Amino acid sequence: MFDFAILFPSLLNGLTTGAVYALVALGLTLIYGVLHIINFAHGAALMLALYGVYVLRTRFGIDPYLALPLMVAGMFVFGYVLQRVVINRASHGKDENILLVTLGLSIVMENAALLVFKSDTRSIETPYTLTTVAIGPAMIALPKIVAFFGSLVVAGALLWVVQRTDLGRAIRAVAKEKQGARLMGIDVEHVYALSYGIGLACLGAAACFLLPAFYVNPQVGSGFVLVSFTIVVLGGMGSFAGALLGGFLVGIVESLGGLFLGESLGQVGIYLIFIAVLLFRPQGLFGDRA
Repeated sequence: MFDFAILFPSLLNGLTTGAVYALVALGLTLIYGVLHIINFAHGAALMLALYGVYVLRTRFGIDPYLALPLMVAGMFVFGYVLQRVVINRASHGKDENILLVTLGLSIVMENAALLVFKSDTRSIETPYTLTTVAIGPAMIALPKIVAFFGSLVVAGALLWVVQRTDLGRAIRAVAKEKQGARLMGIDVEHVYALSYGIGLACLGAAACFLLPAFYVNPQVGSGFVLVSFTIVVLGGMGSFAGALLGGFLVGIVESLGGLFLGESLGQVGIYLIFIAVLLFRPQGLFGDRA
C-alpha cells in the first residue's frame, strides 16, 4: 500500500489535470445543452488551439499565458463562423446531419494539421516549464498549478455569463425551448452560433493552460474528446456542475489509476466508472431522470 507521501502528490496531480479536463468538458456541455448535438469536432478544435498557442510562442515569442486573450477571442470567432456558415447550413436542421458534419470537420481539421505541421509531436519551452512548487510533501509543476487556478477562473466566468447576463438568459431560454424563445424575439440561430463560439473559446483557454507542460500533434485531440464525453455523461448531459465535478473525479481516477496500475493503464478506471454510471445512474450525477 502506498503511503501519504506518494498518494498526496498523485491526488494533487489529478486535481490539476481534472481542472483542465473540466474546462474542456464545459465547452462540450454548453454546446450540447444549447444545440443538443454531440460535437465530434471538439477534440480536433482543441488540437488547432494547441497549435495556435505553439505558433504564437515559436513564431512571435508570445508567452502562452499572455496569449490567452488572443486564443479565447480567436477560437470564439472561429467557432461562431464555423457554426453559422458550415454546420448550420450543411445540417439543414437535422441532428443526424450535424453529427456527420462535425465528424467530417474533425477529419478535415486533423488532416489540415497533418499537412501543415506533419506528424511530429511538438512542445514549447518557457522559463517556468520545469519550475516546481512544494505543497506539503508534494512537488507540483508550476504550469499545472497555473492551469488549475486558471481553469477555475475561466469556468467561473463562464458560469457567471450563463447565470447572470442577458446573453446567458437567452442561452438558457433557447436550450429549454427554442420555439418559445423564437416567439419572444430571440435570434435562435445567433444564439446557437454564440454558444458554439463560447464552447470553442473554452478550448482556446484550455490550450494556453495545457501547452507549457504538454505537447501537440495532429491526433492529440482524440484522447481529450473521449475523456470529455466521459465527463459530460458522468456529470449529466448539459449539467455545468456535473462537468466540473466529473472533470475533477476523472482527473483523480486517472492519476491514482496510473499510480496503482501503471501509466499505460491509468485511464482504465475512468471507463470502469463510466460503465458503472451508465448501469446504475444513466442520467449522470447531476442529470435529470427522463
